[in-house]
Parts: sequence; C-alpha cells; structure tokens
Amino acid sequence: MKSTVKNILRKLVLTFVALTVIPVALLRWLPPPTSAFMLRAQVLAVIEGKSGFKLRYRWTPWDDISPYAKVAVIAAEDQLFDRHYGFDLNAIGRAWKHNQQGKHIRGASTISQQVAKNLFLYPGQNYARKALEAYFTALIELMWPKRRILEIYLNIAQFGEGIYGVSAAADAFFTKSASKLNPNEAALLAAVLPNPVRLRADKPSAYVMHRRVWILRQMKQLGSTKYLRNVDS
Repeated sequence: MKSTVKNILRKLVLTFVALTVIPVALLRWLPPPTSAFMLRAQVLAVIEGKSGFKLRYRWTPWDDISPYAKVAVIAAEDQLFDRHYGFDLNAIGRAWKHNQQGKHIRGASTISQQVAKNLFLYPGQNYARKALEAYFTALIELMWPKRRILEIYLNIAQFGEGIYGVSAAADAFFTKSASKLNPNEAALLAAVLPNPVRLRADKPSAYVMHRRVWILRQMKQLGSTKYLRNVDS
C-alpha cells in the first residue's frame, strides 16, 4: 500500500515538473501566444457581458522595442533587476512590515515575479498562489537570461484595459511603434503599471504625471540606456 502511494506521488510530481519545466524552457526562445492574465481578461469580459471588449497584444522582439521603454519599466518596477536572482529580499521584508501595520497592501514583486505571475498564474495573495509564483520565478531565473525576462515582461505587461505589451500600448496611446517611444512616453507607460485599469496613460491624472517625472529622474540615475549593458546579453 505504501509503495503504491509513493509511486502515485512520484508520478504526480514528475508530471507537474514536466508540465511546468517544458513550457518555461520553450519560452526561452518562442514568443508566448498569450498569457494567463490575458486569458482571464477575455473570460471575465464574456462573463460580465462586455461586448465591446477587445484584447490587443502583438509580440515585438527585443531589438524593435525602444531602449527607453526597457529602462523605464526597470526604473519604475525593479531597480535591482540586474543584481537579484528573482527575489528582492529587502523589499519583501519592508513590504511585510508595512502590511502588518498599514491598511494598504504594499507589494514587493520583482519583474521576474511579475512575469511568472502574468504568464502562468492568477491574481491573489494566498499562500498556494505565492508558492507557485516563487516556483515559476525560480525556473525563469534559472532557464532564461535577464534580457529574455525583460523582453517577455515588456510584451505581456498590461498598460490599459485590454492592452497588453508595449507594442499595443505605443500604438493605442501614441499611434507609433514601440521602437519609436521617447523617454517621456516610455515613462508615462511605466507610470501606469501598478494599476493599468485605474491609472491611464491616455488621460493621465496628476498622480500619473508626478510618477512619470519620478521615473524619468530614476532613469537618469540608473544611467539611462547605458544601464541596458547590464542585461543585454
């Protein structure tokens, strides 16, 4: 009986590993056709009866994305991107202390964690979801170079309702290709990342405009596009 249970558990573990490792390995080279968050948005649109909902997503390779967009999202979301292995332990510690005392939940997700969550998982703060996020983050950091992580993030991050990826965002908000984004436009897009439905790049609030200025300042402190030497490999 015990051996039977062990065999079943072993097969389940091997199946889980195969179903997770293989997709991550393939996505090192293949562009993702969609993401878990995009699929969720489409399903919710149907359930909620949003007949006018349109999902915009177009894969754009690294060389066709403005270097300012690359630096802007790092400046806004994860300034230690080139130095950590998927987790910013100091930020996690600060967020934990804040969340124990405050009413507003503060996140501490790195770009790698956001890629793991957006590609494979779902929103939520429960321990099972966070454990899966950590697992996929570790796989991604182990199997992909930093450049690939950032490339996929720029392609699947949400910038507005139904707008996924910097290419769709550049077209929707500035009527231009992702390669033509200037520093101000790139910073404006990065400014809405914390909440891309409530915060809007096409109708920026005072908060978004203030955040854009802060991101531009952080981009300069990082060394602007010279920073990309740290990840462009």
